[in-house]
Amino acid sequence: MLSQYALIAVLAIIAFALPVVGLLLAWLLRPHKPNPMKNSTYECGMETIGETWVQFKAQYYLFALVFVAFDVEAVFVFPWAVAYGKLALYGLTEMILFVAILLGGLMYAWRKGALEWQ
Repeated sequence: MLSQYALIAVLAIIAFALPVVGLLLAWLLRPHKPNPMKNSTYECGMETIGETWVQFKAQYYLFALVFVAFDVEAVFVFPWAVAYGKLALYGLTEMILFVAILLGGLMYAWRKGALEWQ
């Protein structure tokens, strides 16, 4: 019994040591030549002129969430379609329920106007 815990302890030590050793080696081997440009905060794009705070439309976020929901649906429907011949009536009813829930979510998003691009 103790040998099984010892094996788990050794694996835990290895799992902790590998990233630490990798980070330590990267820190030791990196070139260290600081200058003001390297130490400045990096933002993508050009320097902004004027007010930098812009309000982001929540509609883009909702559109992305609807996309992710139907992307996840494809991930679940594909294995079901592959194994359709081996599934009984239970598998069909579960998939009909799953698609019905997603269609309900689509109808909700549609009614709220989340799919209208402005």
